[in-house]
Amino acid sequence: MEALTPEEISRYKRHILLSEVGGVGQQKLKRARVMVVGAGGLGSPVLQYLAAAGVGTLGIVDDDRVSLSNLQRQVIHDSGTIGEMKTRSAAEAIARLNPHVTVLSYEERFSADMAEHHLGRFDLLIDGSDNFDTRYAAADAAERARVPLVTGAVGRFDGSLTVLKPYEAGPDGLANPTYRDLFPSAPPPGFVPACAEAGIIGALTGVIGTLMSMEAIKLITGIGEPLVGRLLLYDALAGRFDTVRYKRRAPSGS
Repeated sequence: MEALTPEEISRYKRHILLSEVGGVGQQKLKRARVMVVGAGGLGSPVLQYLAAAGVGTLGIVDDDRVSLSNLQRQVIHDSGTIGEMKTRSAAEAIARLNPHVTVLSYEERFSADMAEHHLGRFDLLIDGSDNFDTRYAAADAAERARVPLVTGAVGRFDGSLTVLKPYEAGPDGLANPTYRDLFPSAPPPGFVPACAEAGIIGALTGVIGTLMSMEAIKLITGIGEPLVGRLLLYDALAGRFDTVRYKRRAPSGS
């Protein structure tokens, strides 16, 4: 693995002091290539914390521009970047935070075709999108590419996240669950209102997005127990976390 420079050793000293991470773990972060879908409410803290952690390459997938109404929760952007493409605004913020990080920008919507051309260059996919079509597309693409997926969602005052590795077996020897084992089908159009209609508390996206970045760091460095087969739920108003376990569904007719 590529050695850390003296400046990097100083920058990441608090990581390196952790026996679970150490210099080897920091080198893994430096070598890692992570694609993040969405530079919005969830993507903002994900990108900020992974950049600060020293992830070597971050791919940002987003076709939207920064707007004033984004700034209440999309904290990687600021008033001076209103009107800019989110990929460019996020890349500028990352460069200020950590010049050691390479940013690859994809100013398009995530899709099966996009993933076919680009996902193979990455070790990990993080989905911070705000619609079910993209979530299912990300889950299918990650499974085909055999890369782990960290996926999260938020609404009003609650959020959730999980980790998917359906191409591997769990400790029990059974295949890990897929996204469709957790959510067999998308709700009808309009059943789940978008945040532009229902509203959302901005700090909630920080909580869930930061947890997503922690799962990514665990996956990259090989520490801890990622949320595979577990859905972590957060109720902001109650100040409560709950965990729901889920498994691979038996094939129909069996």
